[in-house]
Amino acid sequence: MLFNSYAFIVAFLPLAVAAYFSVARVSLRAADACLALASLVFYAWWRLDFLWILLGSIAANHAVGRVLSTGVRTGRPSKALLAAGIASNLALLGVFKYADFFIANVNALAGAHWPFLRLALPLGISFFTFTQVAYLVDAFKGEAAEYRATRYVLFVSFFPHLLAGPIIHHREMMPQFADARLKRLDWQNVARGLALFTLGLVKKAIVADTLAPWADAGFAHAHALTFADAWITMLAYAMQLYFDFSGYTDMALGAALMFNIRLPRNFDAPHRAADIREFWRRWHITLSRFLRDYIYIPLGGNRAGERRMLALFLATFAIGGLWHGAAWTFVAWGVLHGLALVTLHFWRKLGRPLPWHAAVGLTFLFTSVAFVVFRAPGLRAAGAILASVAGLERPGLQFNLPAWVEAAHRGSSMPAANEWTALAMLAAAMGIAFARGTAADFAAGFPLHGAWRYAFGAMLAAGLVFIEGGGPFIYSLF
Repeated sequence: MLFNSYAFIVAFLPLAVAAYFSVARVSLRAADACLALASLVFYAWWRLDFLWILLGSIAANHAVGRVLSTGVRTGRPSKALLAAGIASNLALLGVFKYADFFIANVNALAGAHWPFLRLALPLGISFFTFTQVAYLVDAFKGEAAEYRATRYVLFVSFFPHLLAGPIIHHREMMPQFADARLKRLDWQNVARGLALFTLGLVKKAIVADTLAPWADAGFAHAHALTFADAWITMLAYAMQLYFDFSGYTDMALGAALMFNIRLPRNFDAPHRAADIREFWRRWHITLSRFLRDYIYIPLGGNRAGERRMLALFLATFAIGGLWHGAAWTFVAWGVLHGLALVTLHFWRKLGRPLPWHAAVGLTFLFTSVAFVVFRAPGLRAAGAILASVAGLERPGLQFNLPAWVEAAHRGSSMPAANEWTALAMLAAAMGIAFARGTAADFAAGFPLHGAWRYAFGAMLAAGLVFIEGGGPFIYSLF
C-alpha cells in the first residue's frame, strides 16, 4: 500500500488513527499492539510473502539485541555476536538487492555463466535493515534498552517510515511510544498532520508526477538529446526527485503526527545549500546521520589525519551510493559526492569563499549533474546526456521531448502534460525549491481556522484527483 493511493488516504489512515486511540482508552499496551498490527497489514498489502521476511528480520534482531544488552549489563559484551548480527542483516540485504549485481559482474569479468536469481526486492528493505543495524550497534555500546517485543515490532514497522524512511533511531522513537500522554487524541496534531500530509501529496501527485514523463522521456533517449532537451531532462529529474522524496517524507511526518509521533526531518531546503557539505546536512538528513555515525566516525572520521579523512569521504559516499541500488551508476554518484567533499576541503584552505548566490548556484548545478548519473540507465547514457548539457553534442535549441512524451503516453487514460504546462511546472518547482522554509515549517505554523481550512481542503481534493495515473515513490524502490 502506498501513501498516494485511495485505499490508504480514504480508508487505511483514518481507520488506523481511530482504532489506535479507541484501543488506547482501554489499554496502552493493546494500543501499541494495534498500531503494530496495522503497520504489518500496511506492509503485507503489497505482497504477503514478504511480510515473513520483515517479521523474521525483526525477531532475529530483537533476540540479538537482548543478548547484547544482557552482555553489557554483565560486563561481557560479545563482539562476535554483534558482528554476526550485522553480517546477517547485510546478508539479507545482499541476497535480495545485490546478488544479481554481483553475478552480472562476475560473469562479465570471468566469462562465467552463473544464472541470475531474479528475486523481487522487498519494499523498504534498505530502510528497515539500516534501522536495525544501528539498534544492534547501540545495544552493544549499552545505549539501547531491552525493549519488549511488541514495542520493538512497532519501532521497526511503524508504517509512516517503513517504506522510504526517514531512517529512525530508537532513542528518538521509543520514549514517544512509551509516553502515555501521547496516546490521547490531539485534534491539533491531527489537523497539522493532515495539513503536512496534504502538502506532501501535492508535491508528489501534482509536481513530481507531472515532471516524471519529461524526465523519463529524456533518459530513454539519452543518445539523441539536443542541448535544450538535455537541460530540461536534467532539471526535470532534479525537481522530480526532490518533490517526490520530500513529498513522501512530508506525508510520512504528517501521518505520524496524527498519532502524536514526531519523526525526524529528512529535508531542510537542500537546494539553498551553499556547498556540498551543507547540502548533505539538508538532503536525506537521516541517511547522512547514519553514514556519519555508523561508518565515517567508527572508521576514524576526522581523527586519523587528513589523508585518512579524505579517503573516508570517498569510501563513505561510495557505500551511500551503493545503498541506493545495485548499479555502478549509484556508486559513481556516491564517488562524485565524495570527490566534491574533497574539493571543498582544499577550496576552504584557500580562504576564498564564493558569494552566497554563486555558491548556491554552483552547488545546485553540481547536484543536478550528479543526479543525471544517479538516474541514467548506465554510465554511457549518463555521459551522453552530460555531453549534450555541456553543448558538446547536438548543441541546437530544437526541443524534441514533447514528441517523445506524446508517443510514450499515446492511448493512456492519463496523458502527460503538454510542453507549456510542463515548463511552467518546472519553473514553479524550482522557485519553490529555492524558497526559504519547508512544508513542515508551513504546516506547523498555519492557522487552524478560517479560510486556511478550505485552502487545505482544496489542495487535498486536487491531490486526490491527480493520484490516478501517478507512479510509486522513487525511494520506496530502494
